[in-house]
Amino acid sequence: FVTGLALRLGWLDLLTGYSELEVLANPWVLGISGVLFLLEACADKVPWVDSAWDVVHTVIRPVGGVLLAMGALGQLDPALTVVAGLLTGGTSLITHTAKAGTRAMINLSPEPVSNLVASTAEDTFVLGGLSLVALAPMPAFFVFLVVVVIAAIVVWKTSRFLVRGWQRLRQRGVVRADG
Repeated sequence: FVTGLALRLGWLDLLTGYSELEVLANPWVLGISGVLFLLEACADKVPWVDSAWDVVHTVIRPVGGVLLAMGALGQLDPALTVVAGLLTGGTSLITHTAKAGTRAMINLSPEPVSNLVASTAEDTFVLGGLSLVALAPMPAFFVFLVVVVIAAIVVWKTSRFLVRGWQRLRQRGVVRADG
């Protein structure tokens, strides 16, 4: 939505070869993405609603990342298209999983402020990242790589934490070994 709005208002110009992304400024695309943007902003601030929203987006975000990349990259060699799809889908899934897992753990906190702070920090991070992409694409690429590595580490550590917790529950007899 933010990129489409920036294109529509003339704040951002696409480089030659990226004209396919002009679709983001289409009034219909802007309208639908704007409504979804507002829903995301609201759902993301409410504990547990944000986690339910994230469950739904575990499929939507990686697929959206692939489709957006395919639109931006245009016609490529078929092998390169597959590689780009795997990389964009994979990085979208990793960053989404890190966000969703972190937010699910934040929801376990008894106080309500941490969820709002985390959501606002995420929103600021996204807007800052989009601004960096528009103003300095090459440094933005390296920042993106660092973010993906950090997200992968968060996913790995979170999964280990969950597995250890599940094993403890099984040892205490809280859950059966078969389920």
